[in-house]
Amino acid sequence: MKEFFLDQCAKHENQNITASFVVASKQIKPKKTGEPYLALTLSDRTGSIEAKMWDGVPEAMGTFDQDDIIKIRGLINKYNGRFQLTIHKIRRMDATEVEFGDYLPKTSKDIDVLWKTLGDFVGSMKDENLRALLCAFMADPEIERAYKNAPAAKTLHHAFIGGLLDHVISLMTSCDLVCRNYPSVNRDLVITGAFLHDIGKIHELTYARSFSYSTSGQLLGHMIIELEMLHQKLAALPDFPSQLKILIEHMIISHHGQYEFGSPKLPMFPEALLLHYMDDLDSKMEAMRAQFERDMSDSDWTPYNPSLGRPLLNTAKFLAAKPKAPEPPAAPKAEAAAAAASSEAVVPEPTK
Repeated sequence: MKEFFLDQCAKHENQNITASFVVASKQIKPKKTGEPYLALTLSDRTGSIEAKMWDGVPEAMGTFDQDDIIKIRGLINKYNGRFQLTIHKIRRMDATEVEFGDYLPKTSKDIDVLWKTLGDFVGSMKDENLRALLCAFMADPEIERAYKNAPAAKTLHHAFIGGLLDHVISLMTSCDLVCRNYPSVNRDLVITGAFLHDIGKIHELTYARSFSYSTSGQLLGHMIIELEMLHQKLAALPDFPSQLKILIEHMIISHHGQYEFGSPKLPMFPEALLLHYMDDLDSKMEAMRAQFERDMSDSDWTPYNPSLGRPLLNTAKFLAAKPKAPEPPAAPKAEAAAAAASSEAVVPEPTK
């Protein structure tokens, strides 16, 4: 049973701990002397920490790999306001020693409630063809199992077990609200796009011990996988309108919004554009929330966030901070000069 989690670092600052983690990344680097040291990112369900091992590296570095679960003994301290770990001892753990749920973050929301909410959105659709398509996906037990567990991304947003479903429900909620403000937009088409835009991630990502990419994910990406999944379900719906099929395909391949972000096409009709912006907003808001949650420093500002391209101000910390006491006002120049002259006049001469 894992006893120490990374959200407890503040209680153990400048202390040696014995704890287990999953190896999220592993690098062997040279010291200035040419000898190797280990640079690791270690994770559990509450966060990640950078770790270094300086001594005994030749004997240890071949005993474990990325995605293994290891037990370490080491020192927790802070460097530049961030917690880090200096490892003294390390060993790989067997699967029989661990509970895998301790090492991957998971949504705090009830998965079954989220799945029911997804069904409620699908049930509210008026277009029979679109509703039948999404019902075909929801009725597939393999898709249901994967949809309930998959993360929405490896690192950028909703990177936790159940993250895909959490993201899609949040996205559908936002899309539903925005569609009310634009009555000319086809709500059912937008909901369909929200349901399908990331569904390929159930095959693109692996998430048994850590979040990584499958071979098909590396070679094809989730958009191509989604088109294949869509075509498989449409094969069982021969009367599905060809016009709707083209619109759904376009929403899938354009939802990233820009060529440089991986979209082979830009959104070219209102529902596709709305889906892109709502998806982008939801992912960025979650990225900010997650950054604040894992930031264990005392600063109002987080470190530079590479996915958002900026440091972030935690407004909750900023507003909760006590304001500094104001400095006393400076005396007018004339009064200050008079005070200085008076002070000089009363200074006694030194005795001889």
